Amino acid sequence: MKLQQLVYIREVARRNLNVSAAADALYTAQPGVSSQIRLLEDELNVQIFERNGKRLVGITEPGLAILAITERILQEVSNIKKVSGEYTNEGNGRLSIATTHTQARYALPPAIAKFKKRYPDVRLELHQGSPAHVAELAAKGHADIAIATEAIENFPDLVMLPCHEWNRCVVCPPDHPLTKLKSLTLEALAQHPIVTYDFAVAGRTKINQAFEAKGLTPNVVLTAIDSDVIKTYVELGLGVGILAKMAFDPKRDTALTAIDAAHLFEPSITRIGIRKGAYLRRYLYDFIELFAPHLDRNTVEAAMAGHRLGDDIADEG
Repeated sequence: MKLQQLVYIREVARRNLNVSAAADALYTAQPGVSSQIRLLEDELNVQIFERNGKRLVGITEPGLAILAITERILQEVSNIKKVSGEYTNEGNGRLSIATTHTQARYALPPAIAKFKKRYPDVRLELHQGSPAHVAELAAKGHADIAIATEAIENFPDLVMLPCHEWNRCVVCPPDHPLTKLKSLTLEALAQHPIVTYDFAVAGRTKINQAFEAKGLTPNVVLTAIDSDVIKTYVELGLGVGILAKMAFDPKRDTALTAIDAAHLFEPSITRIGIRKGAYLRRYLYDFIELFAPHLDRNTVEAAMAGHRLGDDIADEG
């Protein structure tokens, strides 16, 4: 059995049984991948993949067990390489962060700026997408950590670390009728067209639940995954915006007014997701603490060892 063979079967499984796509991803030839998989199956005397002629059409029951073990083996191989890098190139390496637009644009910059001053030779990679997409990147080992509000809890392969509690504001032109109210209400909001997040992004379920609890149906005329897109269309007059409070910058968003809406919606919690069993280099522990100061190395190590962290965290604004 060769380590390369395990890499091949894992990549084929990840590529929905498309051997050609797996070969391309691994920068090798398709016949070689197929041949090595056959050799592995012959050695183990078990079929990993179901076939229809030459085409792979499924994964056998023993194949699923073998792939699960393969994931753990290759995870440990990656950990060995990281341990080596920790001691031979202490200040060098790569930090891959998968996160949503709002976190990348508004929450992460201060931590990243401090991190780059401390570790100028560490290469940063920032991957943006929906919460489900960024969580999947971390769960599959394509990113070191995922930072998002929703979806991380749906991935059992990730350890969840609660970071920041946040809530929402309503944005509108300065002369909008909502700015004249003594106290903003959901009933008043429901009388206006609304521009807000897509269902899979930034705690949208909290918004829906608040209106449903009051028996109201909001007139949502446009949704987006990008806070800046929401503000753009509010400026164009499509409606009032409901967005994360952190995404409003009074110095930049001078054409809009923000009205605090924290009393209308349940707060949301941003979490970091880390793949279970991953080896974390020192600079990754430092980055996590820069982003969420209450998550020091001892706290993170306890969570990685199996001690689940609760969501009772300080609101850091």
